[in-house]
Amino acid sequence: MTLLLQGLALGLLTGGLYALLAAGLSLYFGVMRVVMVAHPAFLFLAAYLTYSLHTGFGLDPLATMPITVPLFFGLGVLLQRVIIRGLDPMMSVLLTFGLALTVEGLLGTIYTGSYKSVSMDYATRSLSLGEVHLPYDKIIAFWIAVITLTALFALLVKSRFGRALRATVQHPEAARLVGVRTERVAGYGFGVGLATAAVGGTVLALVTPFFPASHWAWIGKLMAIIVVGGLGSVLGAALAAILLGVVEGLVLVTVDATWATLMFYAFLLVTLLLRPQGLFGGRLAHRF
Repeated sequence: MTLLLQGLALGLLTGGLYALLAAGLSLYFGVMRVVMVAHPAFLFLAAYLTYSLHTGFGLDPLATMPITVPLFFGLGVLLQRVIIRGLDPMMSVLLTFGLALTVEGLLGTIYTGSYKSVSMDYATRSLSLGEVHLPYDKIIAFWIAVITLTALFALLVKSRFGRALRATVQHPEAARLVGVRTERVAGYGFGVGLATAAVGGTVLALVTPFFPASHWAWIGKLMAIIVVGGLGSVLGAALAAILLGVVEGLVLVTVDATWATLMFYAFLLVTLLLRPQGLFGGRLAHRF
C-alpha cells in the first residue's frame, strides 16, 4: 500500500509536469495544424539557457524565466512568420524535424555532448507525509505547471486575444470578416506555445540532467499525450498528462521502468484504434 501511495503521488506530480510540457504542442496544432516535432528540442534549448544564466550570472533557475519566456515568445512569432506559415501538416513534420536536428547540433557544438544539470539545495530535499516522500523539485515543477496552465487557460478563454485566437482556429475566413487579423493572431499563438517551452525547459533543468539529444526521449511521450487528450485540445492534453503520469507512477513501483514507459504507447495505440479523436477531444469550438 505504501508503494502504491508513493507511486500515485509521484505520478500525479509528474503528470503535472507532462501537462506543462505538452501544452505547447497542443496549442501549435490547435492554431495552425502544425505538428511541431521540434518542441522538445526547444524545451532543452531553454534548459541550456537556464543552465548558462545560472552558472554565468548566479541566477536562480526560476529567476531566469522573465528572460527566457519573452525571448521564446519572440522566437516563436519569428518562426511562424518566416518558416512555419503556409505549411501543410506533412511538410511541418519534415521541416520541424530538421529544426530539431539543427537545435541539437547547435547545442552539441556549444556545450559538447556531456550531461549538464542545475542543482539547488532547496530542490534536493523531500517532503514526508507519513510513509510517502515527495521530492521538492517535483513539487515545485507541479505548482509551476499549475500556475502556467491556469494563466494559459485564462488567456485563451477570458482575454480578447484568446477569443480572436479561438475564432481563427474555428473559422479563419469568418474571423477575417469581423476584423480579426488572423495572420498576426496565429503568430502570437505560436509564440505563446513556444513561451510554454521556456517555462518547461526551466523546470526540466531543475529536475533532471540533460544533454543535447535529450529531446528524443521526450517526443514520443508528449505526442502520445496530445493524441490521447485530443489533438488541438490544451485541456484534453492536461487531463491525459495527469492520467498517464499516474499510470506511469503506479506501474513504475509495481512492475518496472520499462513497462512504465510502454504505457504511453499502449494508450496511444488503444486511442488510435478505438477513439481517434482522443479521450477528451471534441469539436474545435470546445477544444480550448
